[in-house]
Amino acid sequence: MRTTTPAAPADLTDKFTRLYYAEVDPEELAVRAASDLEGAAAGHLAFARRFSGGKPKIRAFNPTREKHGWHSTHTVVEILNDDMPFLVDSVTMEVNRQGLTLHLLIHPVLRVVRDAAGELVRIAAPREAAEGRLESYMHVEVDRQTDPAKLAGLEAGIAKVLADVRAAVEDWRPMQARLAEQVRRLDAPVPGLAQAELEEGRAFLAWLLDHHFTFVGCREYRLDASGGEDVLRIVPGSGLGILRERGERVSASFATLPPEARRRARVKELLVLTKANARSTVHRPGHLDYVGIKQFDAAGQVTGEMRYLGLYTHTAYAESPSQVPLLRRKLADVIERAGLLPAGYSGKALASILESYPRDELLQISAEDLYRHAMAILQLGERQRLRLLVRQDPYARFVSCIIFVPRDRYNTDLRMRFQRILLEAFHGVSCDFDVDLSTAALGRILMRIRTRPGELAPQPQVSALEARLAGAMRRWEDELYEALLERHGEEQANRLWRSYAEAFPPGYRAEYGVAAALADVEAIESLEGEALGMNLYAPPGAPAELLRFKIYRRGERIALSDTLPMLERLGVRVLDEHPHQVTPPAETPLWIVDFGLLLPQGVALERVRAKFHEAFLGMWSGAVEADELNRLVLSAGLSARDITVLRAYTRYLTQAGATFSRSYAEQALVTNPPIAAALVRLFHARFGGAGADGQDGIVGEITAALEHVASLDEDRILRSFLALMQATLRTNFFQGDKPYVSFKLDSARVPGLPEPRPMVEIWVHSPRVEGVHLRGGRVARGGIRWSDRMED
Repeated sequence: MRTTTPAAPADLTDKFTRLYYAEVDPEELAVRAASDLEGAAAGHLAFARRFSGGKPKIRAFNPTREKHGWHSTHTVVEILNDDMPFLVDSVTMEVNRQGLTLHLLIHPVLRVVRDAAGELVRIAAPREAAEGRLESYMHVEVDRQTDPAKLAGLEAGIAKVLADVRAAVEDWRPMQARLAEQVRRLDAPVPGLAQAELEEGRAFLAWLLDHHFTFVGCREYRLDASGGEDVLRIVPGSGLGILRERGERVSASFATLPPEARRRARVKELLVLTKANARSTVHRPGHLDYVGIKQFDAAGQVTGEMRYLGLYTHTAYAESPSQVPLLRRKLADVIERAGLLPAGYSGKALASILESYPRDELLQISAEDLYRHAMAILQLGERQRLRLLVRQDPYARFVSCIIFVPRDRYNTDLRMRFQRILLEAFHGVSCDFDVDLSTAALGRILMRIRTRPGELAPQPQVSALEARLAGAMRRWEDELYEALLERHGEEQANRLWRSYAEAFPPGYRAEYGVAAALADVEAIESLEGEALGMNLYAPPGAPAELLRFKIYRRGERIALSDTLPMLERLGVRVLDEHPHQVTPPAETPLWIVDFGLLLPQGVALERVRAKFHEAFLGMWSGAVEADELNRLVLSAGLSARDITVLRAYTRYLTQAGATFSRSYAEQALVTNPPIAAALVRLFHARFGGAGADGQDGIVGEITAALEHVASLDEDRILRSFLALMQATLRTNFFQGDKPYVSFKLDSARVPGLPEPRPMVEIWVHSPRVEGVHLRGGRVARGGIRWSDRMED
């Protein structure tokens, strides 16, 4: 059912709508339907029809055409309030505090005439008429909220903020008058307090009154003792602004201080300048500035405090500290203690450091700490390194940390890492920060770590904490340089750094540490031309059966359809592939392709790594055939060259008309790796010089193993291999790395060879050519008979 409201006269509605949107960006209005704009203005006008002032009217709702006559995709907050300063800033702060995004804010201030009952009579622009009072109309659109409790919480939060604004604005002049009266009273001397301190303090308070401080609250406290502990009791009726009394009797913030901090209340000092525990709800976000003026009796003992809360104005931050009371004295003390020539380089640099020192810190820091920090900054100069300066709040509320970092290193991620480290080191509960990235080579980050109430913050060693921050700032490239420096020395490290500092892509840096990068750099440097580099390795912490295999190649990346079959024929399962292109300056780009491999159970990396590399490189170059026999690299620990012996015998059996196919013969060897390895050892023993005794033992081992072969077919195939080796008379296998292998066989001892048989055969095998040379007996032919056709 549509909600109806009493209609305003047409001329009043039209005028209100025109004034409502007068200061809104036309582009913002252009994307909205005219009916929705008219409905929003009419709804706000209806909401404002009756208003008595003194308290804001607020409603948060989700407008719909059915109920309200207009629509918005966001939650809308309508606010009607007496016009006063800080409304927009304060409402915006509350929206942000509740974690909502502000999508639109309309804020016309109108001159309004109402009758005695608060009914709206006339409206006008502020300068259009003198009659009536100024009223603030705020239309705020935030992220949509459908939970009634969240809508109520939004209304309540804004109401609380506006109440604080009203209290601060209404009591602003009484607070100023109270401070002015205190300034007049400071003419009288205080026993035990230096006259210079009194005069400088009086001048500082007068400076505050000269538009340098926005007052939001003040209250007077009396210092008493209760049960042997100091307490600050509220002087009844003394609260103004946001510190108007609400039934409190003592200072809650003082009560939460640790005993060491509470004892400072009796220290003879005129002013206490610090940050309050409470965050500002008025005008500007952040913790409120705290100005405390201690009260003394005739004997010079501290009897209480007048406390002012507020915010230093922008003019307070813009004014030169050498012109500000209290600050000018601190700066003079530091410059005098430093003893530098004012016109010299160091003297001018020190003056610049003090002038640009964070103003909030400059107001609160002691002259001793300021001297220590200023000299540390002076000594730092423009060096590209991190520096940490720490100041503990005397009242144990926070720790101020100033961090200098190379400007080009700063980013949000680094700042968040610093925050986590400092919060942990000081047992902090929250952190405020301010970043200054000026034209200087070093950026400055001020972090104020709020500590747990009632606890003294830890005091970690600053040098150790600085080292932790420096570690957090270290980039991947920095760690790579240090690793190169340690491994290769300065000259070589600098050369490699120039080539590889920016060569590795972001994906690589995210995936690999510098130890892996160092190994990759060395592998890349060892490449010649378009040669292939390889590295089978175990990633740290991975199970033994999970390995990784990197391929390095300049120019074109090797296609996955080429590498995958080769790896699978080595007997591994390929789990993943991570390719990265490395681009050293002025060099041909190259590829690092990293494969995740699952190895057969029981395979030891150190035993097979070199043989794995040899076999893969052989298949990639074409020197080794990519067949199933390559599985014996991992399962039997054979080299690619040793497997060539078994491959040559397998091909001979096929050409000699064996009963079983070549693939079946290969399967028999792959299924029985111990026997395959023993056959290779027998071959080495027969022709590599081990002697007859060694051969007999290996033959016995093979024969015994054959008794456990489950398949009769595999038994027959493996016995054929044994017989062939025993029928072999000579081989060229041990005559250097030839591109082929040849055997001279006694044909009479070759099982199953059809008649007519030659006296001997010479079998030659290579990846490109294989053939037989027949000699003697009833068959004698010169040369090798070879054909591409298997049928021949």
